[in-house]
Order: sequence, then structure tokens, then C-alpha cells
Amino acid sequence: MKKALLIVDRGSREPDVRYELEQICLLAKQRARYDHVDYSFLEVLPPFIAEGISQCMAAGTSFITVMPYFLYPGMKLKDTVKQSAKIGRDKNLKLVITKPLSYHPMMVHLIIDRINELKKSKSISQPDRECDVVLIGHGSSDKNAHDAFVYVANSITQYYRKVEFCFLELDRPNIEEGIGRAVAGNPQVILIVPYFLHKGAHIKRDVIKDLNAALDKYNFRNIFMGQHLGVDQKLVDIILERASEVEKRLGL
Repeated sequence: MKKALLIVDRGSREPDVRYELEQICLLAKQRARYDHVDYSFLEVLPPFIAEGISQCMAAGTSFITVMPYFLYPGMKLKDTVKQSAKIGRDKNLKLVITKPLSYHPMMVHLIIDRINELKKSKSISQPDRECDVVLIGHGSSDKNAHDAFVYVANSITQYYRKVEFCFLELDRPNIEEGIGRAVAGNPQVILIVPYFLHKGAHIKRDVIKDLNAALDKYNFRNIFMGQHLGVDQKLVDIILERASEVEKRLGL
């Protein structure tokens, strides 16, 4: 039986996002026994979910595993699951849908990796227990998404002097408030981790704009921002583990 893995992302007009997804798909294809691995978008631009599933079918696969590539269990995840399940029923396909990335313990290690990379690149000599961290998330009106993000932030508190979290939009505290809370704690150094999957418009422009405004207000200069999650083998490992979970239930 030929198997396909379809990674469903929210969608973006940024070429960097497509490049990162292509690399994730390539790594997944190299690591697992899928005959076809591809990505599609929930919204914004094609290829949309229906097109992604059609491509899997065109590749001759008879079983499709759909991976909702989302950090949070919010509305975008629910839309992805509904659309994918409906297409599967309408086309009478053998199709399963995995859990998203949220609440996987490996996500904590990814954040720590980004902090370690930042400290190395900026020659920050303070030990972790003397470093303050601010985790920036996208934000959502969905409480489940909020709770998933707070869970991740709380999971790294044991490693650093203090951990704050904030949101770009749709939730509070916003970036200005988050930086204000961090500065109020009299830190030696503040390390910022943008908890975003891709180098999209939010990372390139929106987060930077709000962060610069906050820094101008609080006049704290010993602050550094690391990289987004991007292309990482740990993310591929999570994808494949999530896929394996649902496939094993069917004896595959």
C-alpha cells in the first residue's frame, strides 16, 4: 500500500514560508517510508487542502495521513480537521488526521535550542539561571490556544531566572506589556524567542515593529531576539511521531 503524508499549514504569501515547508517535507521523506510527502495551505494562497489531497491521489497513494502543522489547538486547527475529514468522506479515501504540534514535549527542547543558539551568537556569558526570557506568540481568541502557549512558557521556567510571555495580537499581554514586565524584574539580560513556525510577515515586520516600540519606551538595551522555529529535525521528528500514533491504531 502506497502512503502519503500531507502537511497542512495555515498559509502565507512569503516565499520563505514555502521554502521552509519544502525543506520540512524533504526531511520527512528522507526519514520515513512515505511514497509521497507534500504540503498544502488552509488559506491565503494555493495549494489548498483539496489540491494537496488530489496531488496525493495523483501520486498513486491509497492512504493519506494529514498533519495539521499548527502550534496551537485553535480555530485554524479545527478548520483544517473539518475540511480534511469532509474531503476524505466525500472521496471515500483512507485518510487519518494527526494531532498538531501543541503539547509535545519536544517543543520545549526547541525553545531551549533557540535560546542556546542566541546566547552563542551574541556571546552572552550569563548562565541560564541569570537570564530572563520572553516568549512571543501569535495570539488567538481561542482559550485552548492561549492555554497551550502558556503551558509551553511555564515548561521552561525551571531553567531561567524568569520567563514572561506575550502575544503579537488577539490576546494579552501584548508585546509592550510583556517587555514591560520583563524589564520591571531588573534583569541582567533579556532573551526573546519568537514562537512562530515560519519566517513570514509576522517575524519579518510585525514582531520587530512592536518590539522596537517597546524598547524605545522602556530604554533597556541588553535585550536580544533569537530565531523562529523554522526548519528543524526536531519538528520533523514530531510530525513523524504524530503520524505514527494515528497509523498504529489502524495497524499500519
